[in-house]
Amino acid sequence: MSTRSRAVLLSAVAAALALTLSACGKGGTSGGGGNTNFVTGNNGIDTVPAGKRTAAPDLSGKTIDGRTLNVADYKGHVVVVNVWGSWCGPCREEAQYFSKVSKQYEGDGVRFVGINTRDTSTTPAVAFEKEHGITYPSLYDPTGKLMLRFKRGTLNPQLIPSTLVIDKQGKVAARALEALDDTALLKMLKPVLAEK
Repeated sequence: MSTRSRAVLLSAVAAALALTLSACGKGGTSGGGGNTNFVTGNNGIDTVPAGKRTAAPDLSGKTIDGRTLNVADYKGHVVVVNVWGSWCGPCREEAQYFSKVSKQYEGDGVRFVGINTRDTSTTPAVAFEKEHGITYPSLYDPTGKLMLRFKRGTLNPQLIPSTLVIDKQGKVAARALEALDDTALLKMLKPVLAEK
């Protein structure tokens, strides 16, 4: 391999690594602009008062296991939407908590849905879910199109993992733009679930 070829290869690897590291992190702000009515919490969880919430966009398509899913079918339930990738270290850390809480609240009017992003095939995503005991469906969104359907400022495509809680009327009620453990996830979920 020539010196020039090595330099080009090393530059490409460095650029890919930088993109991966910048896209998979902890904390941060939302993706600029847009009045989303979020009230920033001191615990990493932002909420929207019930009267100021906006409807979640169409979240439908193929899941990582090839089925068809439309989140609108879950109206009347509280929906936890977790954006993740098999390549993301913090996603691996939080997966055990999402598995635990999703099973704990399975019959209590709560649905969990993943949005798998930036995996170039479904193979690593399926393996990730199997390894971490994830039993709820995940929409396959390799290019981030589903994330971009949300009102500007709701999600930041650079912050993976991210989690949203959608209320029983199909409106975005809470978000976290960082990895969560079960305690933080329940702090997001329980107030929305308690709403009439």
